Amino acid sequence: MEKIKGMVNLITESAIALVNSWKSMIERDGGIMAYIKVDEGLGSFSADVISRACFGSNYSKGEQIFLNLRDLLKASSKKDLAVGIPGMRYLPTKSNRKAWALEKEIRNLILKVVKERQEAADEKDLLQMILEGAKNSNLSREETDRFIVDNCKNIYMAGWETTAVSASWCLMLLGVNQEWQDRVRAEVLEICGGSMPDYDMIRKMKLLHMVIHETLRLYTPVPLIAREALKDMKLGNINVPKGVNIWTMVSLLHTDPEIWGSDSYKFNPERFANGIAGACKYPFSYMPFGAGPRVCLGQHFATVELKILLALILSNFSFTISPRYVHSPIFNLVVKPDHMESISW
Repeated sequence: MEKIKGMVNLITESAIALVNSWKSMIERDGGIMAYIKVDEGLGSFSADVISRACFGSNYSKGEQIFLNLRDLLKASSKKDLAVGIPGMRYLPTKSNRKAWALEKEIRNLILKVVKERQEAADEKDLLQMILEGAKNSNLSREETDRFIVDNCKNIYMAGWETTAVSASWCLMLLGVNQEWQDRVRAEVLEICGGSMPDYDMIRKMKLLHMVIHETLRLYTPVPLIAREALKDMKLGNINVPKGVNIWTMVSLLHTDPEIWGSDSYKFNPERFANGIAGACKYPFSYMPFGAGPRVCLGQHFATVELKILLALILSNFSFTISPRYVHSPIFNLVVKPDHMESISW
């Protein structure tokens, strides 16, 4: 948490840049209102935060790594359609060749940044933490390079699109539910009092926290969690042989009426007024960041990022859903909207 506190300023800087860009759009359209396709700006915001948090002063190179990883993510989504076909990932198909080329370019870019970092002064960012972790290990040179590259890729791919689409869904739900938008805005303005939100302020934003929880319940970024059985085991009355992959559909778990009640498909942040334990029958059934020893390491960072962004948006704009909006969630690696627009006032 101390590391996250130190990154609040860089998150705020990125969020202010996004808010100012939307203000410019509104001014160009007459200064009262504008149609804004929010997902593009939110994606840029999230990528900027990750680039700054991971690569510090080298964040411009981080942005290029992000662009390649975004293309790799798209290529991987297409490859997922062939999951289950033995040997498919090794065949030189068009999508596989593209993914391999991107993998190589990303690896070279990351190792170039690492070399520059090793020749310069240390910085207090995520890359430095990764380098220190590699330095204190007994890995070979090849294993060290793989450790650094894989961790950098994981930070981007796990932290970029998941946060951006979560923010999109939050804005969509608040755009539809004006009462909750007004309530959360009043809370933000009361706590911040015209100042920029800091870590202590966002900790006090209970209503905003409830809205984020409910959004992650209804539109959890990652729709399924996969685990491989490392030995023969038994789940209830089901025998699971070693090597079998078990997929948990988080999106179904989060909307099960037996767990969440008869209003399980409705937007009702009030259900989280007493925390997760008071929101559902089985608290461990809420897992937007996974569960157990492999729970997402970046969950607190992502929550702080969402709170700062939404606090700044709510304190600067009123918004509603565009009449052009078509509700069409897509289930790929993440649950994302096919069409996402909002009116900012």
